[in-house]
Amino acid sequence: MGNFIRNGKVFFRIRIDDLRVYFEKVDISLHCHFILQKNSLNDFLIRCKMPSSSDAVLENHQNFWEYLESLAKK
Repeated sequence: MGNFIRNGKVFFRIRIDDLRVYFEKVDISLHCHFILQKNSLNDFLIRCKMPSSSDAVLENHQNFWEYLESLAKK
């Protein structure tokens, strides 16, 4: 399980088989934000703190190309 801070909120990530679950603790409950397939584009965008609404921003980000190259090597 890992965690990161985004917009002042602490998000947690847990892996379950081929899924990644992103959630935060709100008072005494857990609020699930995303359940994503492992190594999917959306999972990559969340982990790298990139906006998912702009393809141009994604294509200009070096981590995107490194990620695609790493998938080709598998």
